[in-house]
Amino acid sequence: MTLRNGRSSIDSTHTRPRITPRLRLKPKGSTAGDVDGAWWPHGDALPIELPDLLAVLSIRLGPIDRVTYNFADWATAPNKFATGDNMVGLRGYYQQPGNTIQVIGINRTKLVLLVVPTRTEPEHAHDIMMSAAAPNNASTIEGLLTTSPHDGQ
Repeated sequence: MTLRNGRSSIDSTHTRPRITPRLRLKPKGSTAGDVDGAWWPHGDALPIELPDLLAVLSIRLGPIDRVTYNFADWATAPNKFATGDNMVGLRGYYQQPGNTIQVIGINRTKLVLLVVPTRTEPEHAHDIMMSAAAPNNASTIEGLLTTSPHDGQ
């Protein structure tokens, strides 16, 4: 393998994910509905699940400042954790809508993601994620999670 000199086409301010997260986002600028897309994590440990997700979302949001979540949805998490060269705050709230996380950039831009439960059947999870990411989908969180496996958008 030969090392190349010169600039990479990848922005060095963004950490690359180790594993591509299971994520679907609405197009930038879409304002319909309660969420900006959906994420289907592999487990319930935020410090393990978030680094790859935040690496991808930092392309849209820039450096990430914090993530908010509902305490009831996740295992106990620290108040902050390192990802790449940044420390990201984790804030749990009982008032946060269940099955959602908010990812907030240092410039205060944010994305609200529907969190598909980890034990969801793959075909059903795919349908939920595609519905949540549809540009004009204005379904509620509950409506998205009860999407039948064969509902098309």
